[in-house]
Amino acid sequence: MATNLYDLSYELQNALRESDEYKNLLALYDTVNKDESASKLFANFRDIQVKLQQKQMSGQEITQEEVEQAQKAAALVQQNEKIAKLMEAEQRMSMLIADLNKIIMKPLEELYGPMGN
Repeated sequence: MATNLYDLSYELQNALRESDEYKNLLALYDTVNKDESASKLFANFRDIQVKLQQKQMSGQEITQEEVEQAQKAAALVQQNEKIAKLMEAEQRMSMLIADLNKIIMKPLEELYGPMGN
């Protein structure tokens, strides 16, 4: 019996959508978006993150002013309980996906050895 990896991938996608972690993330995201001030604060924080990531990926130097702006934005979002809960849920989902990635990559690791060595 041949295994169709794409079918299994879609099953995993559906399992993620049905997971408690995803449902919690979705509910918290909805809560933040329904609160106008939290939504604006969160969008501003995300914009700053994306801009800094783009600069870093393109090899541009990030200025001290940009670092300070990012730190201030991070402090503001952490003070907002709704956003803080959302970010905690994002972190849990990210850890789950990283764990799944380790599992998926195991055959290649066994073949080539651990990456980064």
